[in-house]
Parts: sequence; structure tokens; C-alpha cells
Amino acid sequence: MKRERGFTLLEMIVSTLIMSIAVVGMMSGLAGATRNAARLRDYERIAQAARLRMNELMVDTTFLPDAPVNGNFDPEKTGGLEAGWQARASNFETSPPPQHPPMPGETVLDRIQLDVWWINGSSRRTFTLETIRRRVVLPPEPAR
Repeated sequence: MKRERGFTLLEMIVSTLIMSIAVVGMMSGLAGATRNAARLRDYERIAQAARLRMNELMVDTTFLPDAPVNGNFDPEKTGGLEAGWQARASNFETSPPPQHPPMPGETVLDRIQLDVWWINGSSRRTFTLETIRRRVVLPPEPAR
């Protein structure tokens, strides 16, 4: 009797099972990588919007200490994400501390803190940006 060359049915079933396990493992890895890429893309969009907002706050002469402001980012600029911000400015203390309130024309340092939030799926994510700006104290506006 002559032996035929080839694979048996059992060998084919085992090799198919091994290949399907490998494919399932690769697909779950790809799904995780896709989720991570989307999360990173969202973070980068929000970070860019936050940098732009911080730049605007740094040059805004009406944004003074002890007057917090907040708002929402334009969803068109955040890729459709619901996102917002809150900013606070405070006097930056130096050593030695000033003995008097700043007078008009004096240069002071302000600390600006920008808290940013966005909704990613079902969770709310946040981060904070901080900077120091130099500001010249303006005289008070006359009452009308």
C-alpha cells in the first residue's frame, strides 16, 4: 500500500485553531492601539486650544488678579469634544514682599493658572497650565 503525502484533518484543525488565536490576539492589540491613538489625538487638540487660550490671557490687560474667568472651547477646534477652561490670576510673591499695594506705573508679576477639562467617552479629564506674566499696574479708571 502506498502512503499518500499531505495533511490529516486533525493537523488542519489544529493549525486553524493556532492561526485563529494569533489573529484574535493581533486584533485586540490593534484595538488597544487605536484607542490610545484616539486618546492622544484628543489630548493634543485640547492642549493646543489651551496654549492658545493661555497666550490670549497673557496679553489681556483686563485679566487681573482675583477675577477668575471661564468658558468653553469651540467644538470645531477641539474635534467635536466638549471642553472648557477656567483661569485665575494671582499676585506672584517675591522676596521680600512689597510693603505697599502696587502703585500705578509699577511692574508686578502675576501668576496665571489655566485649568482645562474635556469629556472623553464617559470620563472627565483635566490638566493645568501655569505661567508668570509681567504687568504694568494701570491707574484706576475714573468713575462715570
